Amino acid sequence: MASGEIMQVNIVAADHPVWSGKAQAVMVPALEGSMGILPNHEPVLSLLEQGTVTLTDDQSQSHSFEVSDGFISFDSNKLTIAVEHGQVKDSAKQ
Repeated sequence: MASGEIMQVNIVAADHPVWSGKAQAVMVPALEGSMGILPNHEPVLSLLEQGTVTLTDDQSQSHSFEVSDGFISFDSNKLTIAVEHGQVKDSAKQ
């Protein structure tokens, strides 16, 4: 994978960290509808609604997380997803 095709992702709930690592792509349940974030995306700040965050990590493994209301912030290949509640829904089989 070429340099620049990975972003740092941190998913945090109000009371605990949910997931942290490097990812190739992330889909989030934005208020305006599902939003995809790829490395080198333009900076964005958006509100989230209850739903599922799915991501593909740097090893091409898929992960899903159930989240409640919150927001995302993306800039300089760093994505922060801050939610009221969040938990792992499904993780890739190793």
